[in-house]
Amino acid sequence: MRVVAAMSGGVDSSVAAARALAAGHEVIGVHLALSQSPDAVRAGSRGCCSLEDSADARRVCDALGIPFYVWDFSDRFKADVIDNFVESYEIGETPNPCLRCNEKIKFEALLDRSIALGFDAVVTGHYAQLHDGVMRRGIDDNKDQSYVLGVLTDDQLAHCLFPVGDTWKPQIREEAAELGLGVASKPDSHDICFIPDGRTQAFLGTRIGMRPGIVKSVDGETLAEHDGVYGFTIGQRKGLGLPGPAADGQPRYVTDIDAATGTVTVGRKRDLRTGHITADRLKRLDPAKHGRHFDCEVQVRAHGGVVPATATLTGAASDGPEAAVELELHEPLQGVARGQAAVIYLPDEAGDILIGSGTISATVPWQDAGTGAEARTA
Repeated sequence: MRVVAAMSGGVDSSVAAARALAAGHEVIGVHLALSQSPDAVRAGSRGCCSLEDSADARRVCDALGIPFYVWDFSDRFKADVIDNFVESYEIGETPNPCLRCNEKIKFEALLDRSIALGFDAVVTGHYAQLHDGVMRRGIDDNKDQSYVLGVLTDDQLAHCLFPVGDTWKPQIREEAAELGLGVASKPDSHDICFIPDGRTQAFLGTRIGMRPGIVKSVDGETLAEHDGVYGFTIGQRKGLGLPGPAADGQPRYVTDIDAATGTVTVGRKRDLRTGHITADRLKRLDPAKHGRHFDCEVQVRAHGGVVPATATLTGAASDGPEAAVELELHEPLQGVARGQAAVIYLPDEAGDILIGSGTISATVPWQDAGTGAEARTA
């Protein structure tokens, strides 16, 4: 096959490209230019958009003897990822920009251009396993990235290769060193690439501006004022602007955000427990494959807790605007926020199968407080 290897400049994408080449594919390397000011992205920020990363990607392609290109998707990235990130926080959601980047850039913009140019597939260094259209978690539990791929469609998956998902990360680094790729010891990406200094609230504040509101207790008592709901996320404990702990001495956490009224609600840790999730904007959740009512497991953060649940698909079609999934959790999850993805798996002896996802639009608290059930951290 003729394939495009997405080259971030990191060790995983580098080894993925090398493996695709060793498998006999015709490979070109493409670095995605996503920042409109790449020279302003701090070198060593552990993102994927700096000039340093582009140079690393070029050196890897030279070492492999494959062509190297830079494709500029910075306008698309701003519109579909950065602007979406800001808009989501503005309405009280907690988005995952890496997941949105996969959905809109790497497996839509990049894949569409690749197919248009006559290539058969896109190769990435994601830790996930894909065989005959069935996606499973990466074998390395600490690095599994199937969650951030839960937004892909069946058609997109038909044109994807994930060569490193069946390998543990230390082995990938060893392989990179043996191949002389020069990135074997490069740190993993952790920062939000377009906020390299890590000051998310400051980034949002300059784009949204002051929108004053109040912080109140779950009992309705006004505790403080704030400059904008974008400064809060569900489950947040620090930086709430409160004069002190609750009357019982226990810490307080953000339990709800109402952007329409500017109200941030705080409560006890137990008030964070969620028992029911509604998610819309469904991907791959097809009632023709799994029925409308089935048992599953659900994950709501990239490396968060996984709990068993019962799913009920609603609406006339799996991908229509009225379609949604109702997830009745068998164990409580803690700190579930609107805007996160609920990615759904079916347990299997060969490894959990990812069957689809939805974007969380509503939650219901865990009601059975008398059971003493421990909440998994979302």
